[in-house]
Amino acid sequence: MKNVWSNRMAAMGIAGIALASLAGCEKQVARKAAPGISGDAAQKVYVAPGTHDELYGFFSGGFSGQLSVVGLPSGRTLRVIPVFSQNPENAYGYSEETKALLNTSFGFVPWDDAHHPQLSQTNGEVDGRFVFINGNNTPRIARIDLRTFETVETIEIPNSAGNHSSPFTTENSEYLVAGTRFSVPIPQVSEAIRNYAKDFKAAMSFVSVNKETGRMAVAFQILLPGFDYDKAHCGKGPSKDWAFFSSYNVEQAHTLKEVNASQRDKDFIAAINWKKAEACVAAGKGRDVDGVHFDNYLDEATQTATSEIRRKVRMITPAECPDIVYYLPTPKSPHGVDVDPTGEYIVAGGKLASVIPVHSFTKMLKAIEAKAFDGDAMGIPILKYDQVLAGEVDKPGLGPLHTEFDGLGNAYTSMFLSSEIVKWKLGTWEILDRIPCYYAIGHLMVPMGDTRKPYGKYVIALNKITKDRYLPTGPELTQSSQLIDITGEKMKLLSEFPTSGEPHYAQALPAALVEPKSVKIYKLSENHHPDAIKSEKEARVERKGKAVHIYASVIRSHFVPDNIEGANLGDTLYFHITNLEQDWDVPHGFAMMGAQTTELLIMPGQTRTIKFVANRVGVIPFYCTDFCSALHQEMQGYIRISPPGEKVELTFSTGKEEAPLKDGI
Repeated sequence: MKNVWSNRMAAMGIAGIALASLAGCEKQVARKAAPGISGDAAQKVYVAPGTHDELYGFFSGGFSGQLSVVGLPSGRTLRVIPVFSQNPENAYGYSEETKALLNTSFGFVPWDDAHHPQLSQTNGEVDGRFVFINGNNTPRIARIDLRTFETVETIEIPNSAGNHSSPFTTENSEYLVAGTRFSVPIPQVSEAIRNYAKDFKAAMSFVSVNKETGRMAVAFQILLPGFDYDKAHCGKGPSKDWAFFSSYNVEQAHTLKEVNASQRDKDFIAAINWKKAEACVAAGKGRDVDGVHFDNYLDEATQTATSEIRRKVRMITPAECPDIVYYLPTPKSPHGVDVDPTGEYIVAGGKLASVIPVHSFTKMLKAIEAKAFDGDAMGIPILKYDQVLAGEVDKPGLGPLHTEFDGLGNAYTSMFLSSEIVKWKLGTWEILDRIPCYYAIGHLMVPMGDTRKPYGKYVIALNKITKDRYLPTGPELTQSSQLIDITGEKMKLLSEFPTSGEPHYAQALPAALVEPKSVKIYKLSENHHPDAIKSEKEARVERKGKAVHIYASVIRSHFVPDNIEGANLGDTLYFHITNLEQDWDVPHGFAMMGAQTTELLIMPGQTRTIKFVANRVGVIPFYCTDFCSALHQEMQGYIRISPPGEKVELTFSTGKEEAPLKDGI
């Protein structure tokens, strides 16, 4: 056992020492208060009642499959958007209109691991139209419309496994890139795992985004050697036609990767010229391969999602399309890869490296032209390290992961093992400052810090561990984000706030880009849902075999109809509810006793449908769940479920109360 442990420490190098060190001092660290809180910190993050935050922040929900919207600098959670998870609050994934958004080739999959939000861009700057996010587990990308803050499309990524280096955008959101964390047999077959090095491959996907509508499509895939591709970022300015992917496990190990995938001093950054790959596809190179995947999208007019099945995808190889892929040697087990605002510097985060390596795009092009190669990896040229290196940030800390930029020539790197953010200078590689984080920082985010024009006022640390930072809540504790002022020479901690799920990455943009375009109501006149009604006069109940369809309206403070009789045991009931309100922030809810799924939450002018199977005889109440008026409690009704032999006529009503019985009962 001693030899096994020694081997692991040797393989992990400084990481092993750091972990042992952290374990030994954890109790001391956990008791320390955060230093550097200035007297004006509260004033800098205070957003007075009735005033708005300056930024929208979008925080991934990790294993919750959701996306949190957070006001910055206040840290107030404004909304949680369900993306890859069913949500009983608003029936996302439960209602008949939204179920299709969770369809995949594996069937209905109502969960995923959402890691990396990415804002749409125009000319390398955020444009406030969409935010995209990846599903890591069952490979998918989702698109959220920032007019409505609703998920409007999900697309499955075929021939992929572990959609982690995703969905990072090109400079004009022509493409979202999606690398695969786990290499697998392509096409999938029952292959012996010991044959990993020979038979497992990686597909790097390029998902096009329609400039007008936002609709996504898997445009093409590039087949690469079977490494693990971890993170990605696309170039800017001079490097805008390139995408960069970090990779580890160039050893192509298939077991005990914590040791066996950490043997070499250097792994790779894959540099892919997507523009040349696109031209190669346009020239007819490559082949159509099997790749069944679902594209699910919400029709804006009907507010109903539809699934389309794609069965093929175009795949090219570097052998068919030379000069599209090169490997940049990078120490050691790189996780993050980030491109500075000028597009010149490509910064890698080697988790087990003692330096932060920075590659030069200009030098990379010269090395390619001079064929300054250090061999190849399965036919893909490996560029010489010293020929592409711009510089190294020496002794930055332990466990460098991710880097973002402030637009003033400074870079900020998260150090996971030493729990800190390090500020350093581009070009000189000089360390300027460092600030501790509480604790175990993963990603960090400068608002627009991955664009050509960062908003260099804050950096936010997204921490994995909170220990004693908040009131304890049993074995599971919340995770946290820390807001840090970067406007001066020294970083200053301003505040921290809890975050839901396991946040991995975040993006932010000025509220002014989104707030004026925010949809307040859905116009009833533009509601083309096939089951919508536009007035109470259109309310009705219809039987279609064993299905009963209730076409109902809601408005303050009643349902039409509010009494329904004639449904039978075993019937399937479809409640199609239209909210007739045309006033901002007046949604209505619909819930009924014994519902097997969830409630409905219907926005003004919207129609939503819930399915209910009548599985017992009786009179079932239903009611509005969203407080809408002083008479909200009175907003209720009944549906009578009869045994089939009783032959109760199908009737519905809303109207004047009948006279009470003489005995007063």
